[in-house]
Formats: sequence, structure tokens, C-alpha cells
Amino acid sequence: MEKNPEVVVGQFLQGRDVLTWADYATGEIEQLLESARRLKEQQQQGATQQTLAGRSLGMIFENASTRTRVSFEVGMTQLGGHALFLNSTDLQIGRGEPVDDTAKVLSRYVDGIMIRANDHEKVKRLAEKSEVPVINALTDWYHPCQALADMLTVQEHLDQLNGRKLVYVGDGNNVAHSVMIIAAKLGMDITLSTPEGYEGEADVWAEARAIAEQTGSKVAHVVDPREALQDADIVYTDVWVSMGVEKEADKRNKAFRRYQVNEELMSLAKKEAIFMHCLPAHRGEEVSAEVIDGPQSVVFDQAENRLHVQKAILQAVMR
Repeated sequence: MEKNPEVVVGQFLQGRDVLTWADYATGEIEQLLESARRLKEQQQQGATQQTLAGRSLGMIFENASTRTRVSFEVGMTQLGGHALFLNSTDLQIGRGEPVDDTAKVLSRYVDGIMIRANDHEKVKRLAEKSEVPVINALTDWYHPCQALADMLTVQEHLDQLNGRKLVYVGDGNNVAHSVMIIAAKLGMDITLSTPEGYEGEADVWAEARAIAEQTGSKVAHVVDPREALQDADIVYTDVWVSMGVEKEADKRNKAFRRYQVNEELMSLAKKEAIFMHCLPAHRGEEVSAEVIDGPQSVVFDQAENRLHVQKAILQAVMR
């Protein structure tokens, strides 16, 4: 009898935190992708699995969200569970309660905690003190759930991940960090093209390069976006002014001016290259309308796939 792949994933990921894909083996990430693919296929066929019936997910949000909140909440509902939206300003943690105490209390009530926070160290501390799995839904350093959805999208459009060249153009932010890590884990070559000083965190670069040495992939930084896009299979960008750096808007818009992904820049990639963006997007800034709304764009597939990878993660760690 063929084993259900979701059950196999759940057997060895049960109770695990999801903070960064650096903590996961390549095979574990691949099985999560396969689980997400199966779950998406089942949903398209009108079938659902109540694998999290009776389970509850506490969702802590320190900032605004569209895709993260909706995909996690809908995902829990489709799996038979329940999601609680917890605005940090409404929790005692927003009034100074120690993270340790919040982790211990929530562990008595819910079966898993999802948190979207500004400080990655706070999320790490929450995970250390929690007795239930903690899922990082975005911090200032990482956005792992987005990166997993990105890889599912690449698989759907280009089939093979190993050996593909992904070029990320713009700001070396949390999305860039997670894409670097997961791409290296899956044997993809990744190039970040950013202005000097916007490459991202040195510790993440060192981590990504160490992973790349093990998987045989390449991780590089190229200042000139025109040079970086040569032979690219995937072109990825994000906003230039992320949450928390709004005061730097004028400086950043000037620094990133030549990094806009437009038709001219996309023409330097492979003819069959796809364009990706984690959304929300600012048309006319980091990407032109012609590209994001054009035939090479897969941004709404990425957005949809947040739901399917969220479900794969949830049932793997909470079941």
C-alpha cells in the first residue's frame, strides 16, 4: 500500500519550529514541497483532509498582513482546525509581558503558534520557550513561508529546481535572505543584484555560501543588474522600502533607481524566464506594470501557493 506523503512528512517534522530553512535538510524541504503539491491537487479536485481537526493555531501579528493572515486562517479551516487572530497590541505581550511568559501560557491553550514580528530574536526566544511548534510568518531577517511558496511556483512553471539560476534584484531584505537559503538548499544558483551597502546580513551570506558548498550550487553578489540577469531562469524583486525602514524612503528610491525590473531588464534573462514578486508591489518603482502584469509574471501563482505550503507546514508540524 502506497504511503500518504503528508503522513510521512508529519512523522519526522512533528513538533518542529519553522524559523529558517537553514534548520532543515534538503530532503525535508523537498517533502514539504511534495506535500504542498498534493494538497493543492486535492483541493482542485474538491477533496479535503481534516488532518488538524480539533487543533488550534494562535496567530500573533505585530504588523499588517493580507496573504499571510488569510492563507494561514483559511488553511487551518480547510484542514479542520481553528485559527485565532491575535493582534500584539491586544495581547499582554504588547504591554510588556515577557516573551517567555507568553510562550508558556499560549502553549497551554493552542497546538501551534504562528508569529509575524519585527524582531527575529524575539521569535527565536518565543520558539525556545514554547512547548508547541512556532512558525515564523515574517521577521526582519527571514520570510520562510514565502520562500517555500516561491519554490513550489518555480516547480510548477519550470519543473526542475536543481541547476536553475535565480536572480534577485533590489534590496537584500528578509525575502532575499530566505530565497538565498532555500535556493542553495535545493541546488539552485542564486545571484543577488543590489547596490553596495544593501546586500543583506553578512551572517546570512556566510550561511548561504556554506550551504551552497554542500549542495554544489552558487551564491553570488553582482552590483550591475544587467550583468546579473544574463542566463537567468527566474527574476525576482521586492519593494525597495520594507516595513520598518520607511524613513529611508527617499534615500532608497534614489539608490535603487536603476534596479527597476522593466521590459528592458527582463529581456536580458532567458526567453522563457519567469518574473516573481512576493507582493504587495509598487508598480513604477521596483517593477514596471508591463512586467508584473505581463505574460512572464507568476506573482499571483506565488500568492495562491502561500495557502498550499502553509497547509503543508501546518499539518507536518502540528499533527
